This record gives sequence, structure tokens and C-alpha cells, in this order.
Amino acid sequence: MSQHAADPAPHPTVATVAGRRDWWRDAVIYQVYPRSFADGDGDGMGDLAGIRSRLPYLRDLGVDAVWLSPFYASPQADAGYDVADYRAVDPMFGTLLDADALIRDAHTLGLRIIVDLVPNHSSDQYEWFKRALAEGPGSPLRDRYHFRPGRGDNGELPPNDWESVFGGPAWTRVEDGEWYLHLFAPEQPDFNWEHPAVGDEFRSILRFWLDIGVDGFRIDVAHGLVKAEGLPDLGSHDQLKLLGNDVTPFFDQDGVHAIYRQWRRILDEYSGERVFVAEAWTPTVERTANYVRPDELHQAFNFQYLTTEWDAEQLRSVVDRTLEAMRPVGAPATWVLSNHDVTRHATRFANPPGLGTQIRTAGDRGLGLRRARAATLLMLALPGSAYVYQGEELGLPDVVDLPDEVRQDPAYFRGAGQDGFRDGCRVPIPWTREGTSYGFGAGGSWLPQPSSWGELSVEAQTGVPGSTLELYRAALAVRRAQPDLGAGDAVEWLRAPEGVLSFRRGEFVCVANTGTEPVTVPVRGRVLLASGEIAETDGEAKVPADTTLWWTTATD
Repeated sequence: MSQHAADPAPHPTVATVAGRRDWWRDAVIYQVYPRSFADGDGDGMGDLAGIRSRLPYLRDLGVDAVWLSPFYASPQADAGYDVADYRAVDPMFGTLLDADALIRDAHTLGLRIIVDLVPNHSSDQYEWFKRALAEGPGSPLRDRYHFRPGRGDNGELPPNDWESVFGGPAWTRVEDGEWYLHLFAPEQPDFNWEHPAVGDEFRSILRFWLDIGVDGFRIDVAHGLVKAEGLPDLGSHDQLKLLGNDVTPFFDQDGVHAIYRQWRRILDEYSGERVFVAEAWTPTVERTANYVRPDELHQAFNFQYLTTEWDAEQLRSVVDRTLEAMRPVGAPATWVLSNHDVTRHATRFANPPGLGTQIRTAGDRGLGLRRARAATLLMLALPGSAYVYQGEELGLPDVVDLPDEVRQDPAYFRGAGQDGFRDGCRVPIPWTREGTSYGFGAGGSWLPQPSSWGELSVEAQTGVPGSTLELYRAALAVRRAQPDLGAGDAVEWLRAPEGVLSFRRGEFVCVANTGTEPVTVPVRGRVLLASGEIAETDGEAKVPADTTLWWTTATD
């Protein structure tokens, strides 16, 4: 049964939280993975009370909004992305009253709260699906999912050749002989968005959380809701297609846009500039732009940027293509380096290029951290909105040596598809130098933390000149103080040596050296910040390899 907050008092409007319009166009948004951020009750699992206690830290870090990964009632077959009740908080995270209090506290501190919404699929414990199974073939509730008879003489073969993103067939057969579709784990049956009841339900869910006071939604698998008519075979393919990197009959179908136009009309009824953010893996950034047309969603994650190597030519190309694609639809670009589904960029950049976003080796830790710091300053200098994944401000690497017996990523147990090593980026973050979980909570942690993490903790880095945490704090403070950062939709590229990106935005200049040797560049003004040590002499700066420099022509 859903937990309902009793007659909540009005929340502060979003306008009172920040006092500026179009806040989302250049916002820095911090992703919290609830089970791994802070544990308020000492059971080893992060929760809403823990997040609430750490909100002042996020305010002081300098972010504008907090995106919470799912905390809904769930059997946790896929870390909460299998939702059993969209209007309830899972007891492991707290209650609806805890969610209400968290939102109120965030608004008081000037932070907005964006919550995850999972509309592509439910849990197999969702009431509709449980009843559909119990009622058997012909049940009207089966029409709200994709139930089909099998192929073959006795229906023993799946209805088509689709594969799960997590590996293996995208179909599971039930006892009565029918099959149901799940593009992810078998515990995550896909909704049939052609059925009107599905749309009705999610419009109601949107209003439920908007009434509680959330400032927006991050839409999980936003590109997957609509499937091609008749569910045709995919044919020959490689696994990358299943992530939306190519045209498929189950991802990026044009029909999804009618759904988001309906949702946008609901959102626009509410005061305070609430927003939608799409997780939309598409073949091109131009296809991504379709999701952020003026009457649809506000932002879409830029996965083309996330998957780009630390290489000046490649980075310049994806920046140009992104800005060009977003400009006609009037949407801001977004930039992101890490999230809960990919290897942290401090580890990704520590390894040779070409390994993708699921990496199993630690690589060169020092190299990875230098590049991660430089990449962060580059990202924060670009026009648009930036996303920060919890712990990246500490320079955390992936934990690549977790014992098999502690892993919980469902893809790990499917044996194909994604590599199944997402647990490495989900290890609870360290807050203190010492303690059984380095300040994560009073007890242990649901995934083991490395013994070295005490020295990467918030406590160990706070106030330490040159630490990664202080670099993030300084960068976000500069970004707030410099009106040219984040705003607009263009960069002015400047001449630069091979392997170097240099661009101007008004009075602000960013120089990023992705090469292997130091370069000397002109500095016609005042240095604001650098990701590493630089040497200044007579209007020039020597920028080491894997270092980014910010400077400004402004005199005050």
C-alpha cells in the first residue's frame, strides 16, 4: 500500500529557491545514488535521512540541484529501477514523510530536488503485473504489458529475436505458456504504452510527486517507451545497438514524443519552473535533440560526450555537434562525465582508450586523476548544464576488485550484455578518515569500501589546497561568479597547439591540454583556476599535459 503524506503544507516555490528564470539552462546538478550516499540509521544502506543530513554539504559544494536515483518501493532486483509502487518510499530508504522533509530542507537551502521516474517498465511485483499473471491468458491486464504467444510448434521459442540489454533473451515464458517482454531483467516487464491505462497512470504519478514538491524528473530509458508496431525481429546486430547506439525497433521510436508533449503540458501547470531530463541513448546527438523541442522535455543527457576519449580533436567535434544540434530547438546542451551506470571517469581516463564505459582494471591512478580533474574544468566551462556524480568531487576511482559474492548488478549474473560491473561505481562514498564505513553511517556499508578511501574522504580533503574536493568547490564558485560560464549556446575556438583545446566565452578563456607534453599559451589577463600546477611568466602560462586552465580578461 502506498504511504501518503497527510495534508502537507505548501512548499516554497522554485522561484523562491533561486530567484532566477530558466535556472536549468546552466545548472550544475548533483546525482545522489541513495543507497551509497549517506546512511542515517546505521543499517549499512544509504537512505533519505542520510541524504537530508548531508544537504548542507551539497549547498556548500555549490551545486544548484540534486537528482535522486530511485527510492520507491521495490524488490531491488535492479537497485530500485524495478518499481513496485511509484507512490511509496521503500522502507530501506524511509517514508514519504522523510521524502517530504528532504524536499523542504533542500528548498530552504536553495537546492532543487529532481527525482527519477521509471516509465519503461515496472517490477514484476507491481500490482498490475501480479494480477496479469494470476488471471492468465486473456486477462485485460496483460494488455498493459507485452504478453505474446511463442513461436515454434509448441510456442517454445520467444516471440521475436530481441535481446535484453543485460544479456540473454528479452522474453521470459510463464507457466501458462505465454511470454512477456523485458528489455532489462526478467523482474522488469516492459509496459505497453499503446494501452491508455498506462498513460493515465503515469500522468497521475507525475501529479503526485509534483504536488509533494519535487522540482522535476529524470526519465529513465526515455527512448524506450514505444516499440515498433508488430514487434519485428531485430536481425543481425551487435550488443551496442541495445544501448541505443543504432536504430532498433524498441528504442528511439518517434511515438515517444507524443507522450512527452502530454507530460510537458502537465508540468507547465505548476509554478516554479519544474523540469524534465531525459536519459535517452540515441544514435546521434541530432536524434537526442528531438527530445528537447520546445513543447517536450527540457534537457537530455549527452551520452556522446560521456563516451568521448580524452582527446582534443574528438572533444572539439562532439562539443561542436552538440551545440549545433541543440541550437535549433532552443535547448541547452548538457555535459556529464560519470553516473551510476558507467565506470567513473577517474578510472576510465586511467586506462588506454577504446575500452568503453565498463572497465575492469584500475589503470594508472595518478594519470586518471589528473585527466579527471582537467576534464571537469573543461566540462564546467562549456555552455549549458553540467551533471556531477556523487564522489567524483573526491576523485573517487571505480572499485574494480569487488569480490564476486558481494556484487548485486543484475547484468553481472546474466553472463552477457553489459559487462555487469556497475557495482564498482556504486560503492558508498567516504566522509571521514576513520570508522567502519568512513562516516557513511554508524555501521558497515552494503558494498565494501577500499582501505585507502579514508584519505579520499570529505574530511581528509576539506581545506586542503589542491585537493580534488577544493578544486570542485573553487570551480563551482567561479562558475557562479562568472556570467559567461554556462550561459549561451556557443564557444569561440582559439588557435592552439595540437592536442590542446582553447576557447573564449566573453571575457573567460579555457585551455585544456589533452596531449603528452607541456604547452605554453598566452594569458592576457588574470588566472582564475587550474586543475594542476602551472607556471606563469610575462603574459604566458606553461600548462602541463592533462591540465586545464581558466583565465579572464576582466580586471576586477
